[in-house]
Amino acid sequence: MQMLIRVFLVLLFMCAAWVRAQSSAPLPVSEIAPGNFVHYGGLEERSAANLGDNANIGFIIGNKCVAVIDTGGSFALGEGLRTALRARTALPVCYVIITHAHPDHFFGAAAFRGEQAVFVGHQNLPRALQQRGTFYLKTLIRDLQDLARGSEVVEPSLLVKDRLELDLGGRTISLTAWPTAHTDNDLTVLDSSTSTLWTGDLLFVQHTPVLDGSLTGFLSVIDQLAQLAPAHYVAGHGRTDQGWNAVLEHERRYFQLLADETRRALKSRRTLQDAIETVGVSETENWVNFDLFHRRNVTAAYTELEWED
Repeated sequence: MQMLIRVFLVLLFMCAAWVRAQSSAPLPVSEIAPGNFVHYGGLEERSAANLGDNANIGFIIGNKCVAVIDTGGSFALGEGLRTALRARTALPVCYVIITHAHPDHFFGAAAFRGEQAVFVGHQNLPRALQQRGTFYLKTLIRDLQDLARGSEVVEPSLLVKDRLELDLGGRTISLTAWPTAHTDNDLTVLDSSTSTLWTGDLLFVQHTPVLDGSLTGFLSVIDQLAQLAPAHYVAGHGRTDQGWNAVLEHERRYFQLLADETRRALKSRRTLQDAIETVGVSETENWVNFDLFHRRNVTAAYTELEWED
């Protein structure tokens, strides 16, 4: 028995070492527009096998420096993104932009500390990180164990209240801080030279949309985003060849259905549990990870809309 235990521990150590080795390799990235490189995360749950690789992250290269947009769900992923970046340019990283305070988007930030970059976020991001950061780190360690090593919460020093333009050298990127929608700290990034919009989690493709802010606010922001006409876009999760209006409408339809059916449930004085079991179930086949996230969305919608006039 002791021999079997030893063999198991050796295999576990080798597996961990292999995963760590893979994490230092460059993440695969796609150049979706000149100078805009995206790593598409998976749609599965976070695990030691994927190191928390669940979000779309990447970077924009200018003539004088680089802006990183989100850094992945662990230090190891941040290292992989930095290695991919260094395979394409020797220019310094001047900005690391965090689109919002969800752990699959920011735990790789520490990998860029040595770049002497300015960390950028929504004006509400520091508060959100302070409120949730310790919990997020504990759950990351629970899921990744030793593979979470190096992951930490890095607070931004440059905050965006409304809009901010950053010069990368021959390329200007525009950051917009949105009202409460997916969260209360959502940022988008627009590369004006290629009309490429990085949406963070204001846009979900394939992956069930997640509500952690305001349902009515999210619908309002979607309407505002629909007025834009980017030539290229990077969703927070998922990928598709569909056009901008089509993907926005798909998300808008989900949230509108959630709002309409939740309001009907409230008007009929149905309980929260009944609403959780019935609201929006017609959307089950339209999204990945529906069982993981939809019930939470109904709970958030019910709690918000029960106070409507």
